[in-house]
Amino acid sequence: MKIVWNSFNGRWSDSPRAVHRALLERGDPYEHVWLCDAEHAGSFPAGTQLVPVDGDAAVAALEEADVVVSNSHLELDWRKRDGATYVQTWHGTPLKRIHADVLWGPPGLLEHLSLDVDRWDVLLSPNGFSTATFRQAFRYGGEVLETGYPRNDVLVTDDGSTRARVRRELGIEDGRTAVLYTPTWRDDAFWEGGLDADPLALDVERFTRELGEDHVLLLRLHYKLTGRLRRIDHPAVLDVSFHPDIAELYLAADAMVTDYSSTMFDFAVTGKPMAFYTYDMDRYRDELRGFYFDLAADPPGPVVPTTGELVARLADLPGLRRDHAAAYERFRARFCHLDDGGATERFVERFWPRGGGA
Repeated sequence: MKIVWNSFNGRWSDSPRAVHRALLERGDPYEHVWLCDAEHAGSFPAGTQLVPVDGDAAVAALEEADVVVSNSHLELDWRKRDGATYVQTWHGTPLKRIHADVLWGPPGLLEHLSLDVDRWDVLLSPNGFSTATFRQAFRYGGEVLETGYPRNDVLVTDDGSTRARVRRELGIEDGRTAVLYTPTWRDDAFWEGGLDADPLALDVERFTRELGEDHVLLLRLHYKLTGRLRRIDHPAVLDVSFHPDIAELYLAADAMVTDYSSTMFDFAVTGKPMAFYTYDMDRYRDELRGFYFDLAADPPGPVVPTTGELVARLADLPGLRRDHAAAYERFRARFCHLDDGGATERFVERFWPRGGGA
């Protein structure tokens, strides 16, 4: 059996990585091929069979595959062979509207991406809310496998060793507070070429001055923006956008700041405090993307529009936790109910049961 894997257009990450590792540990004699972006090739384990994510080799691999597993649209022009199975794991519970539900997009994009949706045989869902939302947004009537995300298992099962290793690799000393910042992308800036901008959109000097040298901001850009924005050169900012897997960064961090990114739903599994820096909420909600629900109505952390308010809340993490504890638990109950550490096993048993085939 030949399995072709893709994550975020050529990275070694996310749910495909978790499932692949589980199959390797089990020792089944499958052929594994990963689509690979050259900029991320160094993160793949030694001996992994790689093909460039764009071009003829990728098309050939996909068309020869028995099973294709991807966490995002495959935008190549390829034909799924008869009998093959394409499993779309997707990459997050949606707050912001996706696919056919978005408020704005460049001409022809929806039609182009829908060609990939037409190939899907199974769509993975992390929770009941996403199942209904995915069906609507993707106009998808096929099988939905509501198992939770395999990528999040480590957030439940890790014994602390991953946190210690990653902080050591990143040079984060014991006792230093690591704040992970995960802003999402702005569609118009991306598609219209306006990317020569500061990716932080916050006052780093104020962050450093008011929180002190014992805080570090871990910048994790959306995969579409990695390496495409102006470089940040500041002692209080560590760009971790090329780190292979964000789940490890969730474990290494002490708190997270985001805006409208689906990282909020995964980070909530850790129980660590979150804050939402929403400096452009009105425009993003009303003109650019739109939301599926009102985050500000019952937020699991403070929703603030300015750097000053954000820094003030981060300066008192115990108070932040206390103020939003009840809402945080409601958020987890709604969106993290399948994050029990067993999503990978449920996924694998669906497609590769012991003693059977896909």
